[in-house]
Amino acid sequence: MVTTPAREVPPPEARRWFALVCVAIVGYVVLDAIAQLLPPHYSPISQAESDLAVGPYGGIMTANFVLRGALTLLFLAAFARTVAAEGGSWRQYRRAYAAFLVWGVGAFLLAAFPTDVPATPVSWHGAIHLVVAVLAFLGGALGTYWFATRFEHSAVLRPAQGWSLALAGVTILLVVVELVGANLVHRVADEAGGLIERVFLGSVLLWIFLVSAYLARSRTAPGPRAG
Repeated sequence: MVTTPAREVPPPEARRWFALVCVAIVGYVVLDAIAQLLPPHYSPISQAESDLAVGPYGGIMTANFVLRGALTLLFLAAFARTVAAEGGSWRQYRRAYAAFLVWGVGAFLLAAFPTDVPATPVSWHGAIHLVVAVLAFLGGALGTYWFATRFEHSAVLRPAQGWSLALAGVTILLVVVELVGANLVHRVADEAGGLIERVFLGSVLLWIFLVSAYLARSRTAPGPRAG
């Protein structure tokens, strides 16, 4: 029998990164609230979060988009370290990684191509913003689901599969409501589109936060392998 040295899963540096992801998400929520409270006081119920990046204090929301992209990339890096410590590869989650890269890189692009001032014609950068937002939303929702469906193959993640998959299902439902339902029923889009969008964004960030918090506290040591 050949034994391999016991390793902590996630490794210490990955746990620190996951903890930093949790802090970044709390910071994102705080900055979002600050941007919402500053003029021109866009409605959080009827107007999109992106509108907060347009105005005299729009730089706060723009910075928040960058923060969202950065924390997503940090989550992916920490997750890759965790999977490697178990003897696996991030490629086991390649669909989920691809989707979360669209979500994370999309946040950087949302910062680079701001939306239009409300009630004005769509500009070229506003059109790019809209397309990127749709792709990023799909990436966030599908990424949570594709990650959660693979948790059964990991000893450290298996106990989290039930609740992570349930929350991923909620994100899928919400993105359908956001991208399909609200746009088909124009009254819903006009009166509650901003609220639906924020609940969806919150569900993706909550999924990342809970998985990160779970892994930041986990210390599973693989047993010896026979060979």
